[in-house]
Amino acid sequence: MDDLREKYLNAIAGAGDEASLEELRVAAVGKKGEVALQMRELGKMSPEERQVMGPKLNALKDEINAALAAKKSALEDAALDERLKAEWLDVTLPPRPSQQGTIHPVSQVTEEVTAILADMGFSVAEGPQIETDWYNFDALNIPGHHPARTEMDTFYMHRLEGDNRPPHVLRTHTSPVQIRSMQKQGAPIRVIAPGRVYRADYDQTHTPMFHQVEGLAIDKDISMANLKWVLEEFFSAFFGTKVKTRFRASHFPFTEPSAEVDIQCSWEGGTVKVGEGDGWLEVLGSGMVHPKVLEAGGIDPDEWQGFAFGMGIDRMAMLKYGIPDLRAFFDSDLRWLRHYGFAALDVPTLHGGLNR
Repeated sequence: MDDLREKYLNAIAGAGDEASLEELRVAAVGKKGEVALQMRELGKMSPEERQVMGPKLNALKDEINAALAAKKSALEDAALDERLKAEWLDVTLPPRPSQQGTIHPVSQVTEEVTAILADMGFSVAEGPQIETDWYNFDALNIPGHHPARTEMDTFYMHRLEGDNRPPHVLRTHTSPVQIRSMQKQGAPIRVIAPGRVYRADYDQTHTPMFHQVEGLAIDKDISMANLKWVLEEFFSAFFGTKVKTRFRASHFPFTEPSAEVDIQCSWEGGTVKVGEGDGWLEVLGSGMVHPKVLEAGGIDPDEWQGFAFGMGIDRMAMLKYGIPDLRAFFDSDLRWLRHYGFAALDVPTLHGGLNR
């Protein structure tokens, strides 16, 4: 056994690759290897000899296996060293520049508006962007002769000859979502409906597609005072300063009474500063929901009443972040987006802050 030990330990130490090491393993401790043959000889020995030789053979087998494992590990390490030398890389070099995306101001302001109004108990409702004429106009008490229903202002969907389905339009406001929400949930209800809307207009302050958010609250004792409180609290949170509001009597087919809402501001060097000064800036329309609109939503106007308001998300973004031209929102100019965009992790929350 001493000869076997010396023979194989020397051979294992001198093995130059894993293939020759595997040959030595088979020759030494394989099923037909020399150590296995010595194990078979134990049956021919006396019990006293087996007690001596058995442990020695097992110890020899373990020693050879340990030497094989150690040599295999050493060969693997040497192969890795050679590969690393061939694949040399300077890890101190600066990384390649990576393009980082930014959050569009419209998406950011939508999240800001949602966070503020959600804290007041408003949930988010959504609806289709292609609406029937009934949801977009009739259910909102907009008569057939109203200028908004002309093709000069509204995008109508083309119908093939013989198509008897009701006319469809690209929704001109998110107010149809209010009707769908009332039909689905009934009263009381408190929802906001942010989303894309479409109108046939295009200049510095108008685009064919833009974004709105509508608010709706219906209960048994809601009044214009509740509406004023909600709007003042919203503007103060949105602009990060106390903001006063002013209501001016107006007319909308879907609210009665109706009011345009102005916010306090000052004008200095062509810059608008909200929450200070003695100037006023119109920002949204609002009012108490018209009884016919409540009826269209399946709600009894003799038992329930509520308020509604709607504002342009794009214009709120322009006002808050000093963006001068509405058209730039949709020009796909990466330079503009890198300048006005928001970091992906810059998520607006009331406790974490809404302002950069």
